[in-house]
Amino acid sequence: MINWARMYDWRSETDRVPELLDRVERTNDAEAWTELGHRLVLERDLVSLAGIAALPRLMRLASGSAQARHLAGEIMERAAGQHGGDELLADGARAIAEFGALLDRHLQSRPVDYLVTFRALLAVEEQYHWANVLGDFTDDFFDLACPHCAVEVIIAIGGYGRYSAVRDWNLGDVDRRDLRPAAVEELSGVGRWMRETAVRDGQAVLADGIAHLFGKAECPRCASVFTISDEYEAANRPVLR
Repeated sequence: MINWARMYDWRSETDRVPELLDRVERTNDAEAWTELGHRLVLERDLVSLAGIAALPRLMRLASGSAQARHLAGEIMERAAGQHGGDELLADGARAIAEFGALLDRHLQSRPVDYLVTFRALLAVEEQYHWANVLGDFTDDFFDLACPHCAVEVIIAIGGYGRYSAVRDWNLGDVDRRDLRPAAVEELSGVGRWMRETAVRDGQAVLADGIAHLFGKAECPRCASVFTISDEYEAANRPVLR
């Protein structure tokens, strides 16, 4: 049983969130959904304690409500941050697993919100770093430090090309080197799962982008070759509590 008297939202209130949850469940009111989102999540990386407390109920509503599915996904993407709700997350493990199964079924329907759903499922699997950075590979850039010479390397995967480069703010991306996408047999772990899921669901651009993201890049300065995803994970993987 949630003790809402202790569950503060981003407006430092404890009673409004349960009222809004009742309201959206009864009427699916658009204004109530908007206010609920503002009270539960803040910008890209923060979720209120009330947001963690609201997760089980949002997940129950998710099968019939895109708003509930999206808001629960946004909360999960921020679940690695500081929110004080670790015990609530642990208690909701079963609901989170069921939410993950729902998201996977939704992906297989090839919905218009495919990427949003894909990112939410990554968060359910505790791949928070990928959940928060993965784009649609139309215009994606990743900043990495070369593991050998420490120069800052730009990784581009999208309409501008698929390359590593050094970014010059006057000249643009200079000394470009083509990326080397990972072959299917080279992928393992989350990279393999991500690509296989995208292929299963007919998401060719996403699958190709993932193959490049988990492939190799050449440093434009020292010519060393490194695995892009390994360096990104090393720099961005959150410490799970």
